[in-house]
Amino acid sequence: MTGLPQGLLTPQILIDLDILDRNIDRVAKNVAAKGLALRPHAKTHKMHEIAGRQLEAGAVGLTVATIGEALTFALHGVGDLFVAYPLWVSDAQAKRIRELLSYVKLSLGTDSIAAVQQLARQLADKKDKLGLMIEIDSGHHRSGVLPGEALDVARAAREAGLNVIGIFTFPGHSYALGKPQEVTDQEQYALGEAAALLRADGFELKRISGGSTPTAELANNDLLTEVRPGVYVFGDAQQFELGRCRWEDLALSVASTVISRHEGDEQNPRRIVVDAGSKILGSDRPGWASGFGRILENPEARISAISEHHATIIWPEGQRLPEHGEQLRVIPNHVCVTVNLVDQVLVVRDGEVVEEWDVAARGLNF
Repeated sequence: MTGLPQGLLTPQILIDLDILDRNIDRVAKNVAAKGLALRPHAKTHKMHEIAGRQLEAGAVGLTVATIGEALTFALHGVGDLFVAYPLWVSDAQAKRIRELLSYVKLSLGTDSIAAVQQLARQLADKKDKLGLMIEIDSGHHRSGVLPGEALDVARAAREAGLNVIGIFTFPGHSYALGKPQEVTDQEQYALGEAAALLRADGFELKRISGGSTPTAELANNDLLTEVRPGVYVFGDAQQFELGRCRWEDLALSVASTVISRHEGDEQNPRRIVVDAGSKILGSDRPGWASGFGRILENPEARISAISEHHATIIWPEGQRLPEHGEQLRVIPNHVCVTVNLVDQVLVVRDGEVVEEWDVAARGLNF
């Protein structure tokens, strides 16, 4: 990434267009070379412009987290959407799903007999148009059934007249140091166990879906048919510290201004404070992370504390301490949260703003 554009009001999200396109192209080619389909998770970027780039690069469709996200992408022409979430379909949601089915090929996630029966009641007249994906717990222990329980859910769906087209998992426990390969193996084992049970009972599984950004490029097509990474388009401080992206792969940063500086002494740390706090960076910090984010201009600096409008950055000894008014680029720990905190982002190339993109699916958490 080159230097900052002149005259920025901060804090401000910047996306380097060349790095973004390079990331999209790299992962698309790597996944295709493994014989896997790519169905990226759009909850990371929430932008039509990026979705279009992913589809042009070969993605078979998009993954979303909510029906609201699905609707905004459907209305913008995306024809194949997967809501990778164990939905409990209310009356209001059923109405929106009916609208979705008039635009797109739609698949929905589930992880219980009760949710399957609720879905069948709410959408009895649309059952033949829905594809159902059963979520498997591959070790993250959030939502999803254990592999041995998947057959009961699948049978309940069949009895209710629903079409089970596949299984999926989210290997979220891969977000830890040294874990991506181990978790990739766990994902393969859990999905394989569930797939064997369903196939033995006569279910045809058209899709076996896995993969987050830490594991997607480690997966193969021995079992999986598709992967669903999201963060790869931007990278973030977590992915860098996990070794899943390089410094030069970081496409998104938050421009910030130094508003306080302290040379420090024996009792007080040498530090600066910038105007990008939790209200634009988010506040995620896993226990293994080195701080609340990184500074693009100085890989050795660390964000030691964060509040709503402040980020405190410990600056390395022996290096020039930035001056008041100097602008720096913060790499957030968890980019998905950061994007959801703003309405627009600035797109830059060679240090100049070239476009402004709306975060079109922002706040559609229903």
